[in-house]
Amino acid sequence: MTFSLSRRLAAELLGTAFLVAAVVGSGIMGERLAGGNVAIALLANTLATGAALVALILTFGPISGAHFNPAVSLAEALDRKIAWNESAAYMLVQIVGGICGAVAAHLMFALPMMAPSMKARTGLALWFAEWVATFGLILTILAGIRFARSSVPCLVGLYISAAYWFTASTSFANPAVAIARSLTDTFSGIRPIDVPGFIVAQLVGALCGMALSGWLLRQRGDAEPMDVEAQA
Repeated sequence: MTFSLSRRLAAELLGTAFLVAAVVGSGIMGERLAGGNVAIALLANTLATGAALVALILTFGPISGAHFNPAVSLAEALDRKIAWNESAAYMLVQIVGGICGAVAAHLMFALPMMAPSMKARTGLALWFAEWVATFGLILTILAGIRFARSSVPCLVGLYISAAYWFTASTSFANPAVAIARSLTDTFSGIRPIDVPGFIVAQLVGALCGMALSGWLLRQRGDAEPMDVEAQA
């Protein structure tokens, strides 16, 4: 079943908006209820994000592929599974959707529509953490598609939930989400000035993950690069 580009873009916008609303909103709720316990707030943030990813990929995956992530759309274009103009359109609506999600979360909690974050997240350790997070995400997606396609939504949700805890950056792993989170001065925020470093690390991680997957997952007798239909 093939959907028109307009419907696919709408799915990407809605999916990314709901994803960011889940990230930002659960961060706000977790922080308010945790009584100053950052670990409890992060746990609430983690559970909501992982669950939302599974639900959103299952919902929008059949329409658009459920990328919700410019790094994934870039990988798709490089692997010639989506045209470059369509990939660019995907990236644009993902960024717009992410911003809409942050605004929606603020409105639900009676906060100003936008409030640039003051939370510093920068330095080599955090950039490397974002490289690791995105590298692992792409590897998880591509291996999942190769060996257990129907399980990809759960694999992505579980991986991101785990990466919230094993990466120093709490695993943004998504340029659109990083941009959106720069507009919230809440638990999940990141200073706008720190976003470019995260995005570069994410894109490099995605490209490295794609390169390794192309070698690691190719079986003897494969004539062409593997079929990639990334989601996340």
